[in-house]
Amino acid sequence: MELKEYLIIIQKRLWIIVTITLVFSIISGLISFYVLDEVYQSDTSIFVGKSNNMQNDQMVYNDILIGNQLVKDYRELVKSRLITNIVIKRLNLPLNAKQLSRKLNVSLKNDTRFIEITAQDTDPVMAQKIANEIASVFKEKAVELIDVENVQIIDVAELPTEPIKPNRKLNIAIAAFIGLMVGIGLVFLIEYMDNTIKTVDDIKKYVDLPVIGTIIQFPD
Repeated sequence: MELKEYLIIIQKRLWIIVTITLVFSIISGLISFYVLDEVYQSDTSIFVGKSNNMQNDQMVYNDILIGNQLVKDYRELVKSRLITNIVIKRLNLPLNAKQLSRKLNVSLKNDTRFIEITAQDTDPVMAQKIANEIASVFKEKAVELIDVENVQIIDVAELPTEPIKPNRKLNIAIAAFIGLMVGIGLVFLIEYMDNTIKTVDDIKKYVDLPVIGTIIQFPD
């Protein structure tokens, strides 16, 4: 099929494409605004290093190794029952350790000795409290359990003012794109399944017979 034929097919059933796109967009908007909960995120930064008598170059090298090699250990420690249960008890959270761990994330900041702990919750105040309490308990337990002697909280968690999700504009845009693709696919499927002859060109194309004449349909 030539490009012109594709455009004619789309134009002929454009209302189907528009309708499906609008339906997908409206459904996504309704879900994003009225079904999905707003989630807030608060983060805190922690410096993890060593305080010993090694030469400066060797000390920096070892500190960097700690940040690169043990970030997975930090992540597991932050999400462990040891820390989460303490935080749950201190904040009197209606959660178990597994549920709280899902709200947490630990990441290394640009290959430095700083790690970032983030907490998410539908309540912005609670997200801030969880992040700060997790950092506090981590500072206490890291010195005991991991071979580090210098753990400092650099940035305390602040109260988030805007939710990080749902991203309503992005959700609607993605839904509209999917609806557009579904609509176009459906239009071409209908066209493919339609084997009726409607025009002179259809006769030439499908039957390969010469057209002697046409009968004009007059209005009633």
